[in-house]
Amino acid sequence: MKLLVISDIHGSNYYMNKMKERIDVENPDKIILLGDLYYHGPRNPLTDEYNPGEVAKTLNSLKDKIIAVRGNCDAEVDQMISEFTIEDNVSLNLGGKTFLFTHGHKFNIDNLPEENFDILVYGHFHTGFIKEKDGKIFVNSGSISLPKNNTKNSYLLIDDENIYLKEITGNVIDSIEFS
Repeated sequence: MKLLVISDIHGSNYYMNKMKERIDVENPDKIILLGDLYYHGPRNPLTDEYNPGEVAKTLNSLKDKIIAVRGNCDAEVDQMISEFTIEDNVSLNLGGKTFLFTHGHKFNIDNLPEENFDILVYGHFHTGFIKEKDGKIFVNSGSISLPKNNTKNSYLLIDDENIYLKEITGNVIDSIEFS
């Protein structure tokens, strides 16, 4: 199984189109959206080509592959324009490990969920990283549209053995073998 993980699109049609190109190249089995899909948020500038309606059209065209979690900028109206379900958190088993996918505003490396997991994958902070702590792996996909802290526009690619943090160009920033 190959998963492509995107977070914090914040309504950027420009970066969603760039990600669509990466999706076509990577050809994942599933696309995990970690929230903050359409609205730019009150603390963020408008994103490049801010157009939530067009982002929704692109995401809806991929609905058969999408698994989505709700971010802190996502509202009930976002579910109304999305042809896929937006969950609070999603747990998946991959390569013998339990992955917990969440947005990151509630659960993250500093605030652990009660739910059991081996690998916690989240966004929210717009800063991509892969870290190990207390026998668990913590992965932040960064943001494809609004990276912070001098990080790159990034996404994740996860297969049955590895996690890759990649620039929007496809270049690998960091990786870890988890199996």
